[in-house]
Amino acid sequence: MKLIRFLTGDNDIRYGVIETQEDKTARIIMGNIFEDFSVTREQESIKKILPPVMPPNIIGIGLNYAKHADETNIRHPEIPIMFLKGVNAVIGHLDPIILPKAGPDEVDYEVELAIVIGKAAKNVSVSEAKDYIFGYCCANDVSARDWQIKKQKTQWCRGKSFDTFCPLGPYLATVDEIPDANNLAIQTEINGTIYQKSNTSDMIFNIVELVSDLSRSMTLLPGTVIITGTPEGVGFTRQPPVFLKEGDRVTVFIEKLGYLTNPVILEK
Repeated sequence: MKLIRFLTGDNDIRYGVIETQEDKTARIIMGNIFEDFSVTREQESIKKILPPVMPPNIIGIGLNYAKHADETNIRHPEIPIMFLKGVNAVIGHLDPIILPKAGPDEVDYEVELAIVIGKAAKNVSVSEAKDYIFGYCCANDVSARDWQIKKQKTQWCRGKSFDTFCPLGPYLATVDEIPDANNLAIQTEINGTIYQKSNTSDMIFNIVELVSDLSRSMTLLPGTVIITGTPEGVGFTRQPPVFLKEGDRVTVFIEKLGYLTNPVILEK
């Protein structure tokens, strides 16, 4: 199923099921998507698409694509490199990415496959891990490189946690929709030009390896979002560097997960 979280015409927040991203109405879901729920025949108009989940935690993985690690001249990691991203950063499809007053000049884009955990996971094996995944969506791990690399001395959290720095969406595809999340086309486009173009098969640690590793002695709560790393082509490695600027329009795309588009504005 393709699930969306959306505003109805009456400004109620609901979950619903769509067939395509272009649908104007959704079939209403009753119940908690992480517990018991049912899909009704009731249709509601989609006034605005919201982030598909409001996660209790966002866990990021760094340097998880081989060619991206290569372009940064960093040796491939032996275990997943983990960081946390503030939940305040979550926005949805067509919401603006805001270049922060605290540092608007080196804000970068990173298309990422997001895993959404469906039930509490702790110390799960690789073979068990898929049973704990609810679904997948597109993510953009927006990053202020000056804060990430220079100001915070490679402590990544702040540079990745400014408001609006985690677009998610447009919909959440359940695991049955995605037979092999380790083989999906993935790309970033800015103002019509493609800057990242790869496949999730280039990940160093695959989907189930990540879930299993992150669950070691740390409970992954239902709704937790794991963003799984970005491929090569990010802005700060380019010569000259390419950073987001006011007026840009960023679209990240993942095969079977749709297009997540966000305009870019300056913080007022």
